[in-house]
Amino acid sequence: MFEKIKNLFRKVGAELGMVNSLTKIVDHPKINVEQSEYDRIAKSLQYFEGEFDDVKYYNSDHELKTRPYMSINMMKVVAKRMASLLYNEQCRINVGGDDKFKDANEFIQQTFSDNDFNKNFERYLESDLALGGLVIRPYFDVGQGKIKLSWCQAPTIYPLRNNTNDVSEIAIASVNQTIENDKVVYYTLLEFHEWVNGNYQITNELYRSEDKSIVGIQVPLTSYEPYSGLEPVATLENITRPQFVYLKPQGFNNRNITSPLGIGVCDNALSTLKQINDTFDQFNWEIKMGQRRVAVPEDLTSLGVDERGIKQPKQVFDSSQNVFIKMRGDSEDGFKITDLTSEIRSQAYIAALNNALQVLEMQVGLTAGTFSFDAKGGLKTATEVVSENSMTQQTRSSQLTTVDRAIKELIISILELAKAYEAYNGDIPTMGDISVDFDDGVVTDKQQKLDFFTQAKQAGFASTKLAIKKVFGYTDDQAEDLIKEINAEVPNEPEVSGLAEFGEGDG
Repeated sequence: MFEKIKNLFRKVGAELGMVNSLTKIVDHPKINVEQSEYDRIAKSLQYFEGEFDDVKYYNSDHELKTRPYMSINMMKVVAKRMASLLYNEQCRINVGGDDKFKDANEFIQQTFSDNDFNKNFERYLESDLALGGLVIRPYFDVGQGKIKLSWCQAPTIYPLRNNTNDVSEIAIASVNQTIENDKVVYYTLLEFHEWVNGNYQITNELYRSEDKSIVGIQVPLTSYEPYSGLEPVATLENITRPQFVYLKPQGFNNRNITSPLGIGVCDNALSTLKQINDTFDQFNWEIKMGQRRVAVPEDLTSLGVDERGIKQPKQVFDSSQNVFIKMRGDSEDGFKITDLTSEIRSQAYIAALNNALQVLEMQVGLTAGTFSFDAKGGLKTATEVVSENSMTQQTRSSQLTTVDRAIKELIISILELAKAYEAYNGDIPTMGDISVDFDDGVVTDKQQKLDFFTQAKQAGFASTKLAIKKVFGYTDDQAEDLIKEINAEVPNEPEVSGLAEFGEGDG
């Protein structure tokens, strides 16, 4: 009863402007994104889930019927294919190459192992590529004394005001459903990450609603037990970068050129996806409707007496099949058994699907033949993909730029957070001290890369250090250590030099 009274006062207060209330999350004064962006994400999510309304149609008796819509869900296929090309469990991450960052490397490897990072990152990359964004947020689990990772998908990500496209402040929404007094109640937690007077500040706001379509009225964090232990405001000092990483697919958001949000790899191909789904749905329906039908005269059925003494038509044919349809007339009048089956237009539908798939491949940046098979194309090996400089290889290289940066930023955020909670006391590396080796054999030919940099070094277009970094995925320190080892093994030969030659460093 007391809780009902409090909720009533909150509702009245909200109506009078005394209590904060939100209809939509974008109504919050700190959030700087239009609702149309989240409507776009919701539409992409529908295609990603493959959930569509039933098809309505009229049957031969002009009765309105419904049937399930058959979707082939190519957005899921595209996102999964790209995610597996970008990252998998064979990728290697290394912090530093000497004793200076030994503790940092061990801490990161243990943290990634605790969070099953390699597996989860590839999985959530699918959502990032399909919906246009992903936030990875490290947090300190006081109970375990370890850094944990929270994965936030595009529909829950809200950049704040005064941000550029490089998002440094953000709000993350979490919606939970519970039962109170036999009513369904929705709690929405808004977690704001902001820079205030040079310090990093996290603010938690909780909203309560009995209507799923609105955010509701702001209530204390203690109103919902799972959040009762949260502080309204937490401040972190000596932090140089946000305690989250916002990863979005490479490419400009042409749907809203001023939006800091990313755009999914299929967002400009929704009409093609619809064409593929419609063709696939119609093909399946034609197969179902095209099952064999044979008309037979009535005299091929006989009348039998059932257990109640009533004469009932009884088919001469097997009762378990539905091929034969009884028609008025008899064989004596010339009515013969007639095959009514219509031919299924398989080749036409397959050709239409292949044409649409080829358009989709072009729109998302994948090599022709990735999703279709013909005598000319067919499947290609990883070496062939690289040697042909295929569209898939170019798209992968473009996407890896943002993925590489996101992983390095995440590592720095993890170490800074751990240091703030005194779980780590070592040095904080820079981006250049971290290496990510994506050379997992999916589309990379290591021998070809070795040959290329060997020739570049011999021609004077690349340094030894750069060649070692690119071929082996080493950091600057690791490359320098290997050069020292090589020089030590060949004392009579001129020392390997060129550490400051053209191409040194990350370039």
